[in-house]
Amino acid sequence: MRLNPFDTGNIRVRGGGGGGGFPGGKGGIGCGTLVIALLGMVLFGVNPLQTIGVVEGMQGSGTGGGQVADNLNEQEVCTQSEYATEACNALTSLNQTWAPIFQNAGLDFVDPELTLYSGAIRSGCGNATSAVGPFYCPQDQGIYLDTSFYDTMARQLGAGGDFARYYVIAHEYGHHIQTVTGISDQIRSAQSQNPRASNQLQVLMELQADCYAGVWAGRNRNLIEPGDIEEGLRAASAIGDDTLQRQAGQRVNPESFTHGTSEQRMQALRLGLQGDDTQCDAITNLR
Repeated sequence: MRLNPFDTGNIRVRGGGGGGGFPGGKGGIGCGTLVIALLGMVLFGVNPLQTIGVVEGMQGSGTGGGQVADNLNEQEVCTQSEYATEACNALTSLNQTWAPIFQNAGLDFVDPELTLYSGAIRSGCGNATSAVGPFYCPQDQGIYLDTSFYDTMARQLGAGGDFARYYVIAHEYGHHIQTVTGISDQIRSAQSQNPRASNQLQVLMELQADCYAGVWAGRNRNLIEPGDIEEGLRAASAIGDDTLQRQAGQRVNPESFTHGTSEQRMQALRLGLQGDDTQCDAITNLR
């Protein structure tokens, strides 16, 4: 995908280090939303829900690791690596695509902040390691990404290519859309009222984020190159709950799904690629 160069006046980014230990803080990454909740089983040999629990418990243990380098400006953050530049290009494009949609609907919109980190990080939702994958935190309206995840995604899941990487960021951006519109709060409220349906409601929210990712791409079709759509669909298929459970040697258990099947995720992305964000609303039927 031939994205235009990032515009430092159009993005909010932070860059940071990593290493040993977590900075102190309350809460855990469980209140954020992971793009690939089950990747831990395949890539790290762990249950991701257990990983989240461990993360929640690691508060105030150690110092320094994962703190972002706030002294870096956007230009420095975005040029520290090829993946960083790519992520900033995507963020600029996403902001430029979604802001007018909200403006035309008469709604206020605030761009999310992208934090590029290594190893471990403290977000508004608590502490996290790279093992949980990219995530969005509604508390600070931030997207968090350790770009080394992209190499793992390509190597372990066969989901490589620039469009597959853009899909990851665009999905997390989709969760920001849900936060701004109130969909996220409505889902959380429904989950509290009906805990037994919590996973099914989470699946709907993740599929809608996939759809929103497709909307971004669909509205920038002039920048799409041959093979891009196939890369995106391949990535969506690779991270379906059923596919990840099979790859982990587990029995496929629909009741444990949190992100949807491979087919559902591909369908949601295809729906969004039509470029009409209102089509994504039908997925949750909450707006």
